[in-house]
Amino acid sequence: MPADAVLPLAGVAGTGAYLFSLGGDRELVARNMRRAGAPGATRRAFVSYARYWLESLRLWSMSEEEIGADFSIDGQEHIEAAQTQGHGAVLAIPHVGGWDVGGAWLVDQGFPLTVVAEVLEPKEMFEWFVNLRRNVGLTVVPLDSRAGTAVVRTLRANGVVALLCDRDIDGRGVEVEFFGERTLLPGGPAALALRESSPLLPTAVYFDGKGHRAVVCPPLEFERQGTLKEDAAALTQLLAYQLERLIRRAPEQWHMFQPNWPSDRVL
Repeated sequence: MPADAVLPLAGVAGTGAYLFSLGGDRELVARNMRRAGAPGATRRAFVSYARYWLESLRLWSMSEEEIGADFSIDGQEHIEAAQTQGHGAVLAIPHVGGWDVGGAWLVDQGFPLTVVAEVLEPKEMFEWFVNLRRNVGLTVVPLDSRAGTAVVRTLRANGVVALLCDRDIDGRGVEVEFFGERTLLPGGPAALALRESSPLLPTAVYFDGKGHRAVVCPPLEFERQGTLKEDAAALTQLLAYQLERLIRRAPEQWHMFQPNWPSDRVL
């Protein structure tokens, strides 16, 4: 697909998905837009999500030059400083914008990047997505009992780990306040950062016109006071506040299409 076709096709596909989505599904996205301070942005959220998928599927054929075209980044120095310290870095990412393209761009800049992927069904589809990301140089770790060991190995080799962390998948997350409601968020990013002395960098990759703009925030400052479990919970709450700020910068690009709060399950 030509690059110039992505935005028009995303507009058509996203609007179609919005118009034909079931009432409960559309209301769930509308509720999340209200949480993020963007009531009325529901259709744009569907269009943004369609763009994410189109761009991700095009990664197979995108050259390094095309990935880097119209790509800018604020805060790259935070990743570089983390690697200078020798303990790697944990990028804590919300489901915003085009994170797959952002990952490919980081690899092209010479940053060894490991990502953890939710295991999908059927198995063949999951393997297809894994191969897609590996094709652009990402190290992909399935989210299973061995994921922690693989991620720790990456950090100890001074690599960079990117973890999507604004949605709890397995129900074993940390209870936090997130957009004014209590819910669970993954505690893994905070626990990894504390255990391995790795900087925890809230990060997002936004759509910016035809291109992309990454924002890497300074490392979260935290002083150990209790057990690892207690401190990881406290640091996860600090991370939740930062994720809110990143999402509110472009709420219509927040691709939260699944229940994420206890109140969502009544829809």
